[in-house]
Amino acid sequence: MLEAPSYHAIAAMAVTIAMFIGFARGRYPEEIVSLVTIAVIGVGLYFAPLAGTKPTDGLALAFGGFGHSALITICALMIMGRGLVVTGALEPFARLLENVFRLNGQIGLLAALLLAFFLSMFVNDTPVMVLLIPIVVAIAAKGLMASSKVLMPLNTAVLLGGMATTIGTSTNILVVSIADDIGMAPIGVFQFTPIVLMAGLVAVPYLWLVMPRMLPDNSVLPDNARRIFHTRLRVGSSGALAGADLTSVHAKLPEGITVHDAPAGPLPPHHRLHISGTHEAIEEAARALKGDLAPTWVIDRIRNVSKAKGEDIVAVEMTVTADSRLVTRTLASSGIADLYGVAVLGIHRPARVLGEREIYSEVGDLRILEGDVLLVMGIEEDLQSFARSDGLLRLEGARELPRRSKAVLAGAIMLGAISTASLGVPWFDSAGGYAPIKLPIAISALAGAIAMFVTGCVKFDRVGRALSAKVIVLIAASLAIGRVIDESGAAAWLGQALSLGLAYLPPALVLSAIMLFVTLLTNFASNATAATIGTPIAYSIALQLGLPPEPLVLAVLFGCNLAFATPIAYQTNLLIMSEGDYEFGDYVRAGLPVVALMVTVLSVLLVLWYGL
Repeated sequence: MLEAPSYHAIAAMAVTIAMFIGFARGRYPEEIVSLVTIAVIGVGLYFAPLAGTKPTDGLALAFGGFGHSALITICALMIMGRGLVVTGALEPFARLLENVFRLNGQIGLLAALLLAFFLSMFVNDTPVMVLLIPIVVAIAAKGLMASSKVLMPLNTAVLLGGMATTIGTSTNILVVSIADDIGMAPIGVFQFTPIVLMAGLVAVPYLWLVMPRMLPDNSVLPDNARRIFHTRLRVGSSGALAGADLTSVHAKLPEGITVHDAPAGPLPPHHRLHISGTHEAIEEAARALKGDLAPTWVIDRIRNVSKAKGEDIVAVEMTVTADSRLVTRTLASSGIADLYGVAVLGIHRPARVLGEREIYSEVGDLRILEGDVLLVMGIEEDLQSFARSDGLLRLEGARELPRRSKAVLAGAIMLGAISTASLGVPWFDSAGGYAPIKLPIAISALAGAIAMFVTGCVKFDRVGRALSAKVIVLIAASLAIGRVIDESGAAAWLGQALSLGLAYLPPALVLSAIMLFVTLLTNFASNATAATIGTPIAYSIALQLGLPPEPLVLAVLFGCNLAFATPIAYQTNLLIMSEGDYEFGDYVRAGLPVVALMVTVLSVLLVLWYGL
C-alpha cells in the first residue's frame, strides 16, 4: 500500500508546480521567479529542516547551485564560446554553412539538423552545441535566418542524437551502469541505435518543417544593420581586383554590395573602387577581395597601437552634428587619421539628407554633411577623442572587430576541451595498452576557459558579455529544485505510486508510462535524478510483470533525454536561451509536442523491436 508523502515531499512538489506556473505565465521575469524559488526553499528549510539536517543545511541546499559544477561548466562553456566569436575562429565554418543557407534556407536548416544529430551520437551534447551556437548566431547576424528559428530545433536534434548510443551523454552511461549493477545483461554501445535512428526519421522532419513555425522571430534588425555605407575599396597589388575585369569578380562579392562608377577594362593597382552596402557586407567584400576600406598605413597604425596598448579594435557609428568642423569636407581633406589615429570605413547618408543634395569634391569623393553617419574604426581612447573634438554624436551598437591573429589558438583550445571530455586524454595502462582518460566536462571546460584568459583570446573586462545573469540564476534555481525533490522523498514517492499503478497495464502502456514519468522528472528535477530513480523502478516492474527488463530500462534512458519542455531540463537548453531570446513559454509550446511525439514513436518501436 502506498503511504502518504511526507510534508517536505508535498511542499517540494508544490514549490515545483508554483515555479512552473510562474515561468509559464510570464508575468514576472524568469530571474525574479528563480530568485523567489531559491528564497522560499532556503527560508522553508531553515525553519522546517529535512530529517537529520540542521537549519543551515537548508540554506546550503538552496544556494548551493551558485557553486555547483554544472553552473561552473555552463559559464566556462559560454566563455569559450565567446573566445571563438571574438577571434573569428569559426568564420570558415560559418561561411561554409552560410553558403548553404544562401542557396536555400530550408536546405541549410536540414543540413544543420542532420550534422547536429549525427555528431551528438559520438560527442557529448554540450560541446556539440557550444560549437554550433556561434556559427548559427553568425549566420543569423547576416539576416539569413532568425537564430530563434534555428537554435531550439538544433538543440532538440542534438538531444535526440545523444540518446542513440551509450556514450552519447553521461546520463546514458549512468542508466546503463545502474542497470548493470542491479543485475541486467550489459548493453552494447550501438545496441539501441537502430531504434533511435528510426525515431529520428519521424523527429527530424518535424524539427525541420514544424518547430520553426512555432517559435518567435527575433530577427528584427537594429537601425545600424539597415544603414548603407558608401566607401572606397582600395585595390591592392596582390588582391583579387588588381588587373581583373570587374565582371569577373562580381561572383566573389557578398549579397547587398553595389558597385558605383566602375571603370571599363581591367582595374589598375591602387584604384579606389566606390562600393556601398551594410557594415557586414563591406567588411566581407574587403576580406573576399583582399582590399582595404581605408588607407593601409592607417589600418596598420591602428593595429600596432592596439597591440602595444593591449586594447581591442572597435568599429562604431557616429553622427555628424551641425557644429562639426567636418561639414562639407571630404575624408581626404579632414585629416582625421593624422589627428586622431582612427579610420573612417564608410559614410551613410540618411534619406532626408540625400534628398537635399549630393556634394562631391573635384576627385569624386563624397563631402560630409550634417546628419551623415560615419563608420569609424580605432581603439576606444582614440574614438572618444575624435567624437569629443570634432562634434560627433556616438550611436549605440559598438562592435569589436575579431582578433583573427588568435583564431587558431582559440580553436585549438576549444578542440582540446571537447576532445579531452569526449575522447579522453591519451594514456597507456601499466600493461602498455591504450587507455585514454576522459576528463569530466566541468574540468575540461574550466581548463579551456582559463586558457582563453591566459592566452588573451578572451579579456577579463569582457567576461560580462559572455555570461547571462538570467541563465545563471535559472540554473541555480533548477539545481535547488532538483535537490529538494530528491532529498525530500518526493521523487521516490512518485516512483512508488507509478510502480503500483502500472501492475495492471499492458506492456505498451507500461513503457509509455515509465517514459512519461522519467520525462517529467528530467524536465523538472534533473536527468541524473530521473536516471537514478527510474532505472531500478523499471527493472523491478519488469520482474514483477514478467517482461524483459531491457526495453523498460531503455524507456528510462530515452525519457531522460526527452528534455525539451523546460529550459531547466538540460544545460544546452540554458545555453541557447539568451542567444535565441527565448522565454519559458517557448520551450513549453515547442517542446511538449516533440515530447508527445517521441514518447509515442519510441514506445511503439520498443514494443515492435522486442516483440512485447
